[in-house]
Amino acid sequence: PAYSMSTEVLSGTGDEMTGWWNNAEKRWWHPMAIRLLSRGPMPKHIAFVMDGNRRYARSNALGSVVRGHECGFKQLTKILEWCSELSVEEVTVYAFSIENFKRSEEEVNGLMRLAEEKFNLLLAESDKLAEGQIRFRFLGDLSLLSPRLRALVAQITLATQHYTKGTVNVCMPYTSTDEMARALEKIREGVQRGMINEEHISEWLISRCLDTGHSSDPDLLIRTSGEKRLSDFLMYQISTTHLHFSPVMWPEFGFVDLCKALLSYQYYHTEISKTRDRLDSNEPLENERVELEPFFDWIEDQRSAKLREWAELEN
Repeated sequence: PAYSMSTEVLSGTGDEMTGWWNNAEKRWWHPMAIRLLSRGPMPKHIAFVMDGNRRYARSNALGSVVRGHECGFKQLTKILEWCSELSVEEVTVYAFSIENFKRSEEEVNGLMRLAEEKFNLLLAESDKLAEGQIRFRFLGDLSLLSPRLRALVAQITLATQHYTKGTVNVCMPYTSTDEMARALEKIREGVQRGMINEEHISEWLISRCLDTGHSSDPDLLIRTSGEKRLSDFLMYQISTTHLHFSPVMWPEFGFVDLCKALLSYQYYHTEISKTRDRLDSNEPLENERVELEPFFDWIEDQRSAKLREWAELEN
């Protein structure tokens, strides 16, 4: 598999600590379904809009919408393992929109506490993290996070940056509008510093300056809960992505629902490939790439320095 991430949700009342590394439940027919799906084209990169946690909490009388988000995290751990078994190399999840800061203080604070709990647990199990060789990246305007949470995501990013068996991108706090604004600001500063010329500016350069600059565009985007909108998520990256809208709320999105999304992707794969081949013709020449290397090195140095600064704040 592309990355090995065993992640069972612990059963019980919901008060137990849910880890990242226990085995998700398996049915006898899962291996057969995986083999059948693997005979067709499989997405290498899947993006998820994990919608429906709040409605799930209300419809199941959990008492707090944060409990719905806890159930959503449990389901995420299962999805990551199933994606591993299906040889998906990269998963991107929309964990928290910048717009979500407008929600109630109780919900926002609860979500931030939940994130701290789960990221602390991830660091505490660093031996299993190293064994799985999963690279974690956090996309968005991290300066909007609390110093403590920012330190955690920086530590996880730095600890896993050289892992090569798979990538999990956690978008929080993120919107595509903000991502593009920050990318254009990098380009403006690059021009101002004399590292790039105005004639270098292209769609390809903008894409390389996005938070996802080192990733391939998603092959498949799945949104749960029946909503048919993208909520300002990866808008620049999904022009040739297959969109699948599932009616199931995220905490209930199971293996069968994932298989349905994959079958939908396979059905439309030929048309998707034709469109992608037609549009992927804006790659720069090799000499232009060489000219831009100092600019990209500068961006990476800036990013790494900021991560180290944030990571040390908690020490």
